[in-house]
Amino acid sequence: MSTQWRRQTLVAVLLIVITIVAGGVAAAQDRDFTPVTDAMLQDPDPADWLNWRRTLDGWGYSPLDQITTDNVHQLQLVWSWQLGPGNSQPTPLVYDGVMYIPNPGNIVQAVDAVTGDRLWQYPRERRNRPDRPDAPPGRGSRSIAIYGDKIYLNTTDAHIVALDAGTGEVVWDHTVADRALGYRYTSGPIVARGTIVAGMTGCQNYKNDVCFISGRDAETGEELWRTSTVARPGEPGGDTWGDLPLMYRAGADSWIPGSYDPQTNLVYLSTSQPKPW
Repeated sequence: MSTQWRRQTLVAVLLIVITIVAGGVAAAQDRDFTPVTDAMLQDPDPADWLNWRRTLDGWGYSPLDQITTDNVHQLQLVWSWQLGPGNSQPTPLVYDGVMYIPNPGNIVQAVDAVTGDRLWQYPRERRNRPDRPDAPPGRGSRSIAIYGDKIYLNTTDAHIVALDAGTGEVVWDHTVADRALGYRYTSGPIVARGTIVAGMTGCQNYKNDVCFISGRDAETGEELWRTSTVARPGEPGGDTWGDLPLMYRAGADSWIPGSYDPQTNLVYLSTSQPKPW
């Protein structure tokens, strides 16, 4: 095989790959995207699943009635989709015929819900754990959020990332806490009137800091407020820990998404147990 023939063949293969990739991007960009509003989140279309529990009050129930106890036995496989390797407990979102799927390793994929064709993928660069550099990909996020024209991903290295819902491109990426101290996200945020609300975990080990819940601007990612899940010395409730130094006020991780009541404008999040017990 001549060198010139090899080069021509390589060029042809590259052109085919470029054409396929460009075609996939074009397919994603050609879709018209209607931004998700607060009204949609508070009263989603029955065909959509816009929150990890579908509605902000956490019902986890679909009002669709086409599938019943009488015909459920007739369901058949139409298409299947393989997630990336690693522990996984994902809750996909569905909006306007597109399914957004969180994967282990903080990968997010957008799939045509009817055909199973991939529209885009966000392949987040793997961040090895400082204490276990050879560890396999982590669980990633159990859930993601959608609002406006963005998908919101909480990562295992304590970042919040906003992705363009139409293309998967990164709009912004903010570090929320220091992963070297053990901080991480295990679930996605919820959206309350344009505020991205997320609970931090990783407080099972002692450090001179505590876990917290924070709210960020959905458009810019700027932090609007932060509330500790364990009262610091001098804060309201801090005396309930006696004179215990901050170093030993551990636990109270907030590791699953909360819920939101638009009538009272209150968010509700649970935490794990304090430590030491």
